[in-house]
Amino acid sequence: MGTMHRSGAPRRTNENAKLIITTIVGVVFGFFIGITLPSVSFRKINFTSGLISSLDVAMSDGKLFSGGRSPEDFGSREFPKIYVPTNPHGAELLPPGIIVAETDFYLRRLWGEPSEDLKKKPKYLVTFTVGFEQRNNINAAVKKFSEDFQILLFHYDGRTTEWDQFEWSKKAIHISAKKQTKWWYAKRFLHPDVVSAYEYIFIWDEDLGVEHFNAERYIELVKKHGLEISQPGLEPNNGLTWEMTKRRGDRDVHKETQEKPGWCSDPHLPPCAAFVEIMAPVFSREAWRCVWHMIQNDLVHGWGLDFALRRCVEPAHEKIGVVDSQWIIHQVIPSLGNQGESEQGKSPWQGVRERCRNEWTLFQNRVAEADRKYIEQHKVKE
Repeated sequence: MGTMHRSGAPRRTNENAKLIITTIVGVVFGFFIGITLPSVSFRKINFTSGLISSLDVAMSDGKLFSGGRSPEDFGSREFPKIYVPTNPHGAELLPPGIIVAETDFYLRRLWGEPSEDLKKKPKYLVTFTVGFEQRNNINAAVKKFSEDFQILLFHYDGRTTEWDQFEWSKKAIHISAKKQTKWWYAKRFLHPDVVSAYEYIFIWDEDLGVEHFNAERYIELVKKHGLEISQPGLEPNNGLTWEMTKRRGDRDVHKETQEKPGWCSDPHLPPCAAFVEIMAPVFSREAWRCVWHMIQNDLVHGWGLDFALRRCVEPAHEKIGVVDSQWIIHQVIPSLGNQGESEQGKSPWQGVRERCRNEWTLFQNRVAEADRKYIEQHKVKE
């Protein structure tokens, strides 16, 4: 042990000397680099101050502008005097080539080339107005739609993030406003210029059973039979109100029916034809552009709208119909009624139902008054 101790001492002394020399050389080299590069700017190496700071630096260096041009060059360029009366209202001062009058719900990245954002553009839009309590039913429904269908959820209970337990929810669009109906949402978020990218728009309730429904086949039949406004057939005796929407087992599509005696003065008019209900309608892009304008801002339940849909397509009895072979079940879950409030001793659902009936009367009166005014104005001109 004594021999080993004596032989190790010179070795440790040499190692310490090397360490000291290396440290001195490093300090001298660093000092030399520092005094020979005094003008190096570290402004661009800013990884902690966020995207805005980086943009500020790039702007100050003119790096956001091609051809070496500075912000001053772009901002001081004189634009030609333009006035195009055929441009969209409010955009008359812009050159037509820069106007983008329509948009979509396509999700885009925050990086990369914009032209490479979308691997596939959905062709159709499917909307559900939902509460989290119906998540399993909505999960089953969404699985019936392929990547050709963009999913949009309107949340009437304010619960949105919990839906991320479903993988598809992370690619869906979520819009939340408490205690609102699907027609309130549709009027405010489904403007025709917003949904113009989609061939068909589904505006569905949350309580629909879709075990016997195939979305791709449904679209095929709608196109084949020229339906601009449609709905799947309803399983008989399950939430059925009108004979027109009752599923027929002997055909793919029907466009007319027989109702109770005295209900149809004309076999081509509602509720015997040119009619679908408002629980699960599907609109073509062109039909929706008309229907959207007919929805009233303050009449949120949409009652009476189904009888007026025929005004948006001609001939209505040929372009409105029910797809029988792709049918659904109306589960009749009164979830929206429970969103009401008790007043004057009435339960929440009673107050909601009374407003529905009142809105139906108001809508009918407004349509009749609008027709009357139109006729009077044109009589004066004649």
